[in-house]
Amino acid sequence: MRISPLLILSSAFLMASCSLLPPDSQDIAEKQKIIEEYSGETAEALFAGGCFWCIESAYEYVDGVVTAVSGFAGGDEVHPSYKDVASGKTKQIESVLVVYDPSKVTYEQLVEYFWKQIDPTDAGGSFVDRGHQYTSTIFYFTEEQKQIAEVSKKALDDSGKYDAPIVTDIREATPFYPAEDYHQDYYKENPIRYQYYRNGSGRDQYLKEVWGEDTSHGL
Repeated sequence: MRISPLLILSSAFLMASCSLLPPDSQDIAEKQKIIEEYSGETAEALFAGGCFWCIESAYEYVDGVVTAVSGFAGGDEVHPSYKDVASGKTKQIESVLVVYDPSKVTYEQLVEYFWKQIDPTDAGGSFVDRGHQYTSTIFYFTEEQKQIAEVSKKALDDSGKYDAPIVTDIREATPFYPAEDYHQDYYKENPIRYQYYRNGSGRDQYLKEVWGEDTSHGL
């Protein structure tokens, strides 16, 4: 029997509690139901790339991704609130747990797609969002994921794509905590506000300048 990663995520976490769902978390529960009812095998990837609304929405366009969950990782605070993380008072980073079918999309492809969602040379945040809580990170669950991410990062750094060095961190995954329910599927539930934020953030303008195309709607 496969256990949902939204409950235990990975044995690497060594979590004592399985109660990761915040109160009144209907949307998160629906995402978990999608995973539990999925007929194929699943694996998990964990990325931080600034505003989690944008990273979540980008990955949910990818064929082979079962679902994506906005939340927090990278710090040692337990069950942090969005208010605390956004204030910069914690060590947590806005992150997205990507649950995917490895028979349809590979971890390497997910990493390559990640580079096309962020500015990997920005050490102070992501686009309009500033601070450690909005910096970019690839969290790895296994040594294989670590190696794939490091090789991909080096190849991009060596490619000359950017004038500045790539500073995106690659580090072992820490416990992931889903954000409050209203952050899940924000791009679907609040499309006007989401587009207003996204257009004003400078993310799409930057990505189009670097890649010459819309890179946020699937591989």
